[in-house]
Amino acid sequence: MGAGDPSSSNGVLVSELREKHRLDLEKLTLTTQPFRTFKFFIFACTLYVKRSVLYILTKGVWFTILTVLFLSFGLLLIATDGPHEKHVQEFLSYSKFALWWVALGVASSIGLGSGLHTFVLYLGPHIALFTIKAVQCGRIDLKTAPYDTIQLKRAPSWLEKDCAAFGPPVFTSAPGSIVNIPLSKLLPQVQLEAILWGIGTALGELPPYFISRAGIWPFM
Repeated sequence: MGAGDPSSSNGVLVSELREKHRLDLEKLTLTTQPFRTFKFFIFACTLYVKRSVLYILTKGVWFTILTVLFLSFGLLLIATDGPHEKHVQEFLSYSKFALWWVALGVASSIGLGSGLHTFVLYLGPHIALFTIKAVQCGRIDLKTAPYDTIQLKRAPSWLEKDCAAFGPPVFTSAPGSIVNIPLSKLLPQVQLEAILWGIGTALGELPPYFISRAGIWPFM
């Protein structure tokens, strides 16, 4: 092949474009280029949602119908009064609990440009407070329900309660020593919120992935 071969020139041009693209990606951060980063984030999310909706509409007709029926039934239950109201409120409490801890995990993973770490701010203190309270009271059945945790503008019911309100200690200790509660007993009491928080951190890694994927699509 000669020096003026078009395929050779195209190969050099593609290599230069790839290198330029790589350098641009290295400079693309929320602190140095916030508007451009946010624009790519919106673009990637919009593209992903559009493709997902098109996929569902073309290949998941039954899924779409069932989803609409389920949402309509849920709204009907919320809007009407009756014996089911207690169960609906319980379901909403679980939903708020799950959404809260997943959202904290997402916020921790994204960081929002400030190094925000919600484990240090919320999950860690929650586990510590529950453990301290359990050791003080000598029992682990402190929660009124699994969703009885720290949430937005809401403190858990067990935090300010006197130990006498829970009943006599289940775990006892020798005089002058602290109550020894096995880790296998404490862990199930806080693992649900920890798992939800972990799921949120995994979901928080998706936006950078979509941004990177959207950036390399023109070169694929």
